[in-house]
Amino acid sequence: MRSSRFVSSTMARSPPAAAVACLLVAAVLLPAAAAEKAKAEYVKYKDPKQPINERVDDLLNRMTLEEKIGQMSQIERANATTEVIEKYFVGSVLSGGGSVPSEKATASVWQKMVAAMQKAALKTRLGIPIIYGIDAVHGNNNVYNATIFPHNVGLGATRDPNLVKRIGDATAHEARATGIPYTFAPCVAVCRDPRWGRCYESYSEDTRLVQLMTSSMVTGLQGDVPSKHPKGVPFVGGSKKVAGCAKHFVGDGGTQRGINENNTVLSFHDLMRIHMPPYDNAVIKGISTVMISYSSFNGVKMHENKFLITDTLKNKMNFRGFVITDWQAVDRITNPPHKHYYHSIEETIHAGIDMVMIPYDYPEFVADVVKQVNAGQIRLDRVNDAVSRILRVKFTMGLFEDPLPDPRLAKELGSKEHRAIAREAVRKSLVLLKNSKKGHKEGMLPLSKNAKKVLVAGSHAHDLGNQCGGWTIKWQGESGNNLTGAGTTILEAIKKAVSKNTTVDYVEHPDKDDLAKGAGEYDYAVVAVGEPPYAETAGDNQNLTIPSPGPEVIKDVCGLVKCAVLVVSGRPLVVQPYVEYMDALVAAWLPGTEGQGVADVLFGDYGFTGKLPRTWFKSVDQLPMNYGDKRYDPLFPFGFGITTKAAGHD
Repeated sequence: MRSSRFVSSTMARSPPAAAVACLLVAAVLLPAAAAEKAKAEYVKYKDPKQPINERVDDLLNRMTLEEKIGQMSQIERANATTEVIEKYFVGSVLSGGGSVPSEKATASVWQKMVAAMQKAALKTRLGIPIIYGIDAVHGNNNVYNATIFPHNVGLGATRDPNLVKRIGDATAHEARATGIPYTFAPCVAVCRDPRWGRCYESYSEDTRLVQLMTSSMVTGLQGDVPSKHPKGVPFVGGSKKVAGCAKHFVGDGGTQRGINENNTVLSFHDLMRIHMPPYDNAVIKGISTVMISYSSFNGVKMHENKFLITDTLKNKMNFRGFVITDWQAVDRITNPPHKHYYHSIEETIHAGIDMVMIPYDYPEFVADVVKQVNAGQIRLDRVNDAVSRILRVKFTMGLFEDPLPDPRLAKELGSKEHRAIAREAVRKSLVLLKNSKKGHKEGMLPLSKNAKKVLVAGSHAHDLGNQCGGWTIKWQGESGNNLTGAGTTILEAIKKAVSKNTTVDYVEHPDKDDLAKGAGEYDYAVVAVGEPPYAETAGDNQNLTIPSPGPEVIKDVCGLVKCAVLVVSGRPLVVQPYVEYMDALVAAWLPGTEGQGVADVLFGDYGFTGKLPRTWFKSVDQLPMNYGDKRYDPLFPFGFGITTKAAGHD
């Protein structure tokens, strides 16, 4: 019995043979299943250790047609709700000029908005982050309290590529401060006619100077490309840099009579000689994106010019980033806009457009592209190429690893360091065109800080909006001192520069008779006149006269008081009739928020070093007239600028 009980108890404690077999199988299979599960969970495109091209291919192969077309779509911020981003797999969002989350929004408010959109994108099936773009063209200029740098024409006057690189770096930091990793800058146009409303966005009429500044700005925005970096491959050097955009490809600065979005009539040789070289510099420096121009080349709209976009830019110049349209540009191929939109989409995508800026009509765009691909009207390989380019830029930027804004960077917006760079840029951009009346040996400038009484006059002496010009908070900009937040007007700068014992009178438009009675009391006058803010077509101007009452103020004040005239404008204006009245004449361009830089040079703390980035004509009848033309008879030639040294003060 003992033995039977022993046997029974032993059997009770020992599993049957089948159970043993199951356990053995499980012991073998469970680790294999775990390994298989781990293998299944590994997603190559999410692995930052993998080569970018392999990540691109892996992700592309997982995408549906709708997801691909979503990547090709860039919509306006106001439409980018969570629902829209998730439904349409939106690849990119932008702020149009003046499009902000709220009036006077802080950096933190901007970051929260971008983060909400990004989180919506990350919730989609493949979790592809959006790329948010903005026109940070002279600083992060849509944002309240940002540092507003001089517009490009002023930077061209500095002839200082290192300074321009530092401005690019500061702009990148201020964009990242608001959570934005992509800017539609730099504009690398070679403006050949100052009647064009975008001429202030151009560094110069001289191709070589534009090339120099382009290389510096791209490097500042995106970072220094490594020495062996392949030409044409996009590069963004870390989370404090941004993707840049060379624009507007190509010939936008050469349109007939300077009319915006007009026809550029040139031989192919001259297009390549004058307008194309800055794009080659941008490509060499790893530019991430290129924006196409609204304009035409010899009658062919640039947005449907396959020869220039695909054959030249992509194939010959080896550009590997993505090509983006301008705002609603597909609509504007036809006149009236949006007519034959279905066909326009096909033309532009086959021409080489990768991302389409469709701020409002994205449902129609997506439906039309899906229909045309399925019907074989738009080639799938062209769509795949477009999406590959977009993904390449996103991987290069590190968006998959670091998609959300960094709250620690918010403090970079409008920082003292950036404002100091802007102030330096202002003083280096000023061009001294005249410094004494005929027969006078001694120059008027620098001004004395210890004068008893001085007069400041003119529409641009105490107006931050006029100083900054277009593309400042609002698309067109706006006159007044309530626009930008922090900033220093020319009048305020003068008051800070002079002695506490100096009386500074400010009268925007002095009455001539009243002035005549007290003119003898003034040691000197500073008159600041110029253009009101404008952008794009609104700035096209066939006469280029100083707006009234500017000429009257010059004649009235300078006829009675020793005076220095500052022309605050985006381009040369007609000044020849008034030059004889002036003791000194300074081209101040559009200096931005840091007006103290103007006083730095007026009062001799620093010398004048700026040189004209473009020819100053005598009459608009001479236009277009550029350096090197056979008929060249300017008031002040390209490259002119009186140089002075910093002076001691009495």
